Amino acid sequence: MLNPGEMFSKLMPVAVLSLAVHLPGCSSLKEKRSRLLPLLTRLHREFNISVAEIDHQDVWQSAQLACAAVNTDAVHLQRSLSQVSAWIEKHWPDVTIVDDKIEVLL
Repeated sequence: MLNPGEMFSKLMPVAVLSLAVHLPGCSSLKEKRSRLLPLLTRLHREFNISVAEIDHQDVWQSAQLACAAVNTDAVHLQRSLSQVSAWIEKHWPDVTIVDDKIEVLL
C-alpha cells in the first residue's frame, strides 16, 4: 500500500473534452432532456467516460457537454476523446457539434 507521499508522486493525466452542441427542433427543456439523457448514457457506456451537461441548461436548443477520462497515458486519452465527436456525428444525427476542444491536464 502506498503512503500519502507516494500517492501524489504517481499522478495520472486527466483529459476533458468540451462539446458545444446544437439540438435543432427542441421546443422545450423537457424535450431537450429527453434527447440528451440517452446520448450521455450511451457515451458513458461506449467510451467508459464521465459525461455531464455543464452549461446552457436553460436554453432549449443548445448544450455544453463535458466528457472526462483518466489514464496513465496522455496520448491514449487524447486519441480516445477525439473519437467521441466522430462517434456522435455518426450515430446521433439529430445532434450537431458546434465546437469541440480537448484539454489534457497533467
